[in-house]
Amino acid sequence: MWYRLRGLRLSSLAAVCLVAMMGWQAVGRAEDRAGWMRQARWGVMTHFLADWIAGTGGEPMTVEKWNALIDGFDTEALAAQLEAAGAGYYLISIGQNSGYYLSPNATYDRFVGITPSKLSRRDLVADLAASLQKRNIKLLVYLPSGAPNGDGVAKQALAWQNGPVRNAEFQRKWEAIIREWSQRWGTRVAGWWFDGCYWPNTMYRTSEGPNFASFAAAARAGNPGSALAFNPGVLYRTISITPEDDYVAGEVDKPDQIQIKRTSDGKVDGVQVHMLSFLGTQWGRGTPRFTAEQAVTFTKAVTDAGGVVTWDTPIQRNGTFAQPFVDQLTAIGKALGRKP
Repeated sequence: MWYRLRGLRLSSLAAVCLVAMMGWQAVGRAEDRAGWMRQARWGVMTHFLADWIAGTGGEPMTVEKWNALIDGFDTEALAAQLEAAGAGYYLISIGQNSGYYLSPNATYDRFVGITPSKLSRRDLVADLAASLQKRNIKLLVYLPSGAPNGDGVAKQALAWQNGPVRNAEFQRKWEAIIREWSQRWGTRVAGWWFDGCYWPNTMYRTSEGPNFASFAAAARAGNPGSALAFNPGVLYRTISITPEDDYVAGEVDKPDQIQIKRTSDGKVDGVQVHMLSFLGTQWGRGTPRFTAEQAVTFTKAVTDAGGVVTWDTPIQRNGTFAQPFVDQLTAIGKALGRKP
């Protein structure tokens, strides 16, 4: 048989040799980037979003108010709560639909041109990484795969169209923005969770970039070992949508209904099994919707199968969790044997 590789016509033997020389693998991945997640077993997520905070407070968000909120985020207090609960990692939103982000990015500002910038002056991600690192807790970041839909100026400047559109111009700009953040944070950020990959065939499954490979390369620009997940939406079966996944995105609203299809090493199709759900009445907000016993049961159903669980937990304006959620997180950590 003959094979074509980057324009070359090769015999089967030559192709096998070349693939081996290039370090490719026909089955599996060269690196287990999410192996540390499997060891951690569980972690906590926070949606710290300007529009959600403004909605709760009943007042419009402004650049000044946003910077004041970011400046008042107590990373040391949050890290101490996570350590006491026994969480192995922490995932925080960089931003979402409002156009406000909790870390500066010169590339974004150059593309979008909004003055004063809606990106915070303080790099909260860098400061969180410093507080967490002292306690051996890893940090991951959340970012949508599209432009902020609530910011018309940014959407137009970034050439974003919402829907099953190729969005090549947007994606090149978005990757440049992601690359700046990744290169600045380096290994201080251990992974990314990309939301809203709703049209993978149209936007990313192409032979020419931008595609999943270029998207992943941008996120790993500062940390080649960064664990990535691309989220297609709520799916109760644990599946991966791209070979660039290191762990299943795993978004579910009802954690008791997750369907785990796995191999003996806690992976499905070579990707780490993972579930992401929320402890509040809705994502990022509300009071506990489960008892501590229920939260433990849902968690262990996944971890006992070799999977990993992330619990989105409402956070207060100062960057700490209210006591009812502290109690639940502590119960989960104790049940999994990670509490000091």
